[in-house]
Amino acid sequence: MARMDAFPELHTARCILRQIRPDDQGYIFKGLSHPLVIPYYGVQFSTFEETATQMKWYADLEMENTGIWWAVCDRADGVFLGAGGLNGVDQVHRKAEIGFWLLPEHWGRGLMQEVMPLIWKYAFEHLDLHRIEGFVESENVLCKKAMAKLPFQHEGTMRDCELKNGKWISLEIYALLKE
Repeated sequence: MARMDAFPELHTARCILRQIRPDDQGYIFKGLSHPLVIPYYGVQFSTFEETATQMKWYADLEMENTGIWWAVCDRADGVFLGAGGLNGVDQVHRKAEIGFWLLPEHWGRGLMQEVMPLIWKYAFEHLDLHRIEGFVESENVLCKKAMAKLPFQHEGTMRDCELKNGKWISLEIYALLKE
């Protein structure tokens, strides 16, 4: 992944994707401790202080050149809506994993379909990636419906591939290839 001179800010009609800042920690905590967000997300936090590990993770992605995540904000008023980006960048195989989450009060507005294309276009055009992968827990019906509206191909299911909270979960694999 090429090193960035300046953090890229991206824009849609309704959103600005900007660098995650220390003052976003309250929003990150709100999202990654919310009972509607965390059932299908890979991490969860029970205190504001614990969220510092997530903030470090975002910063380390940039510093170690292994990914990039943006704060997704309302273009009109700058309100924090969620976060999205790339992690697990594999420079040898030119692929990465895409991720996205929104605070529940912003669900159902089509924001995922508006923002995700910016993220994968950035990956293909600026990071020279060939493949973007998305992993969705099989029981996450809302996310699977949202993925069906994007040009990702459903490639299959990894059955009982991860242990989460003492229970085996299956992951649906979605992928998008550079044209």
